[in-house]
Parts: sequence; structure tokens; C-alpha cells
Amino acid sequence: MEKMGTATYDNVTELFPDRSQLQSQVRQQHVACDIASMAFEGGYKPALRKLDRGAFLYRPSDAFKCLYSIRCGFLKTSFGDVEGHDQVTGFHMSREILGLDGLGQQHYKHSAVALEDSEVYAISYAQLEKIGRSVPQVQQRMQEILVYEIARTHDMMLLLGSLHAQERLATFLINLSERFMVRGYSGSEFILRMTRQEIGSYIGLKLETVSRIFTRFHERGLIEVRQKYISIIDLRGLKRILKPLN
Repeated sequence: MEKMGTATYDNVTELFPDRSQLQSQVRQQHVACDIASMAFEGGYKPALRKLDRGAFLYRPSDAFKCLYSIRCGFLKTSFGDVEGHDQVTGFHMSREILGLDGLGQQHYKHSAVALEDSEVYAISYAQLEKIGRSVPQVQQRMQEILVYEIARTHDMMLLLGSLHAQERLATFLINLSERFMVRGYSGSEFILRMTRQEIGSYIGLKLETVSRIFTRFHERGLIEVRQKYISIIDLRGLKRILKPLN
């Protein structure tokens, strides 16, 4: 397994000539860090919460009080659909914000659970609003986070509404690769913290379909799969699956 080293922007540019999506990921992680750091600078010290794997950060019945900046780890957000199934709405890693689904609500709409041991900063929204009245940059950062979240929701609707099964899984793997790279980790070798069933729930595919496409990608030499370890052998080949979008 390749060690997770520091990714250079030259490497990023070489692998991702269309940099718009990558720049969006970079911007989002910087904004999330800014929110936590500005809270500190505003005289408010966010509480650091440690979560064991499988622990809930919040549930739909919990009162909305905080936004959460992920310091380290990996979390899943989901909600129960009308049939009682767990519908995954996102996978979140370090430097991303959780809890936005509670804005304007008395309670969180989704649940958030740790897929590995994780740490998050709990930022009181009431304190954040107070700081925002004296530090305009905080309000600006919040607006940028909301714009990013709207764009992410739009991209997910596009994923479910217009892509075939292979395109959905390829998009998912490429997105994970980009997110790891902008954090300085390997974009070609990483561990899938989620199950294949959870992946299927997120991208709208049955477990059997997800497993079959993983096998197909492996046989075509695009990826190598070793249980939860994924090696992307041919990133450009994965991107060629999405050629209708290019």
C-alpha cells in the first residue's frame, strides 16, 4: 500500500485538467477550517467531540444547536425513508461541515454517524451568529458553505437522474479520489470506510449492481479491489466512462 504523501498542485493539475470541481473541493475545506478558526478568534472555543466508530453525532430527533467541523475521521449522513430504509445522503471527511440540515429548523433532518473513530468541533450556531454580527467574514463564509451545499445537492440530483449505473459508481470513485488528493493524501489508493450497500444507497443502486460494477471495473483494469482497499489503476479510463458529460 502506497503511503499517504503530500499531493502537489502540479500532480493535481496533471490528473485533473478540468479544475473547476477540484477548486470547489479545495474552497469548501478552506471555508470549513475558516469557520472553526474564526470561532476561536472571536473568543469562542468550540468543544471537541470524539466519536467512536458507529457512534451518532446527532439524530433527527435532536434539537439543532450546533454546526460541526470535522477535524479528522469519516462520517455518514442519512435519513429514514417512507419504507423505513436508511437513505444515505452523504459521506463526509475532514475539513467539511455537518449540521446544515438543521438550519431554520428546530431539529436536525438527518442523522450523522461515524464510520471510523472521528473528532469534530461543535460550533454553537447561536455563538456563530453573535460572532457574525461583529465579524462580517463569518457571515460571508456561512454563505459560501450554503452555496456549496446547494451545488452538492444539485450534483446529486444530476447523478441520480441522468447517469447510468456504471457512470454513477465511476463518478463516486473519482469524487473520493479528488477529495483525498486536496487533503494531501493519495488519490489512487484509499480505504472505503462505507459498505457497498451504503454506496448503493447513496448513488441509487442495489447492492448486487454495485458489486457487479466493482467486479467489471476490476476486470477492465480500471481499479484493483482488496476488500475495502481500492487502488485506482486507470483514472483516465474511469473518466472516459463519463464522456457524455465532457
